[in-house]
Amino acid sequence: MGDTGHGHYFDASPTTASAPRRVTLTLPDQRLELATDRGVFATNGVDPGTKYLLLDGPRPPTGAVTLLDLGCGYGPIAVALARRAPQSVVWAVDVNERAVALCRDNATTAGADNVRARVVTAADPTLGVPDDVSFDAIWSNPPVRIGKEALHHLLSTWLPRLTPDGRAVLVVHKHLGADSLARWLEAEGYPTHRLGSRAGYRLLEVRAHEEAPCAT
Repeated sequence: MGDTGHGHYFDASPTTASAPRRVTLTLPDQRLELATDRGVFATNGVDPGTKYLLLDGPRPPTGAVTLLDLGCGYGPIAVALARRAPQSVVWAVDVNERAVALCRDNATTAGADNVRARVVTAADPTLGVPDDVSFDAIWSNPPVRIGKEALHHLLSTWLPRLTPDGRAVLVVHKHLGADSLARWLEAEGYPTHRLGSRAGYRLLEVRAHEEAPCAT
């Protein structure tokens, strides 16, 4: 899960002392040098679940689409998606102020000027993202350690904003509740199936709610 120092990666304002460093994310189509810091998720290197998502997950849709990286951390998913889909707008949201600042810096360094990084709060998970924005796709290595109830609330806030043909792709370790999360999503009306599994991680594809598609 990455060394975060003291505190949690889902703290709004990490109190642990800053200790900036850089890590490398190597993918078949790109190589990213990413700035990280203590107090954020996966400080010492890109989390294996995130890398699995970017290696084996579906490619983003092409054209002028709108994408979301939910729980962006310092931005490996958001930046990789933005470079893969240069005509898109990629929203990147996280409660961790330090992480979002790093995400912005990493997007700038990578030339990904289509990333829109925003700090949100537990009380207002969509803070800074206009209400009329819907998403053609969502990618997430979701913050499961915030607890089941909080995670369900987070997903229940964002998944209704998928376009009718949209989908979310989530990576969750089986020991952190991937299979129970898939069952919950199905029970909530979001068609969910497993795209793959590796080293205990599950790739879950979640389709838009069939009975309540997001308005466009």
